[in-house]
Amino acid sequence: MTSFRPDPAMLAKTETLIEALPYLQRYAGQTFVVKYGGHAMGDDALAHDFAEDVTLLKAVGINPVVVQGGGPQIGAMLGRLGVRSEFVDGLRVTDAATAEVAEMVLAGSINKEIVALIQKAGGRAVGISGKDAGLVTARKLERTAIDPDSNIERVIDLGFVGEPARVDRAFLDTLAHADVIPVIAPVAVGEDGHTYNINADTMAGAIAVALGAARLLLLTDVPGVLNRDGHLLTELEPADIAALVADGTISGGMIPKVKTCVAAVTGGVGAAVIIDGRVSHGMLLEIFTRQGAGTLVRA
Repeated sequence: MTSFRPDPAMLAKTETLIEALPYLQRYAGQTFVVKYGGHAMGDDALAHDFAEDVTLLKAVGINPVVVQGGGPQIGAMLGRLGVRSEFVDGLRVTDAATAEVAEMVLAGSINKEIVALIQKAGGRAVGISGKDAGLVTARKLERTAIDPDSNIERVIDLGFVGEPARVDRAFLDTLAHADVIPVIAPVAVGEDGHTYNINADTMAGAIAVALGAARLLLLTDVPGVLNRDGHLLTELEPADIAALVADGTISGGMIPKVKTCVAAVTGGVGAAVIIDGRVSHGMLLEIFTRQGAGTLVRA
């Protein structure tokens, strides 16, 4: 009689489930807001992995809320239409025509594609924008700069670029109780009646604060915040971030992401995490393993 010898690969999977158990217990019933977009969105295999991850979170009792970006896709559509884009501090200057294209791409094709992928993975999802049910009220975003000739501060008009002024969580609570995963396009109406395009990171942070989320997860195209030697910084506090920005370690496009994380955790979110969206199932590695997979920011 031969004894049973379990497959080492199956044993490894069992150990992974055991490691995940305390995290499953800790986060049951909690809300996670996930910003998904950029280059990870353009890879079919990664998009399917993301849909499976979000569906799994819902299945184990976590309430995921997806806020989707789409900057590269907007740029591609504007390019096909022959419209040139200008950027200030990473924000696209948005005239009326550009705003119309942005809404078409964000709240149209991209939004419904993500919904379809989640439903294909076995979840129930609905695509909305900040406009729906008065979810987000926007205000016009302005930037200032110092004129190098006169040394006088001037206001830069970004056009129809906004930021969240108010978030009404009632509709999202209704969807959560119905076991539906919301996929939110970062477009909202201002009190002036105009439609504004909002940075997806900023939108996700504001929604996470309004929901009192346990986690804000920003999927990006870098491993997280790196030190000067290129090594991943796995955990930071707001004071650490301020110092790293001041000495130039954190620069460029990472600055608005860490500012979003700081605003979220100081606003009551349990923690914010910057994760490499190009890593297959990186979100699950961050949530359900001791090692994690990105840079975690907590107050």
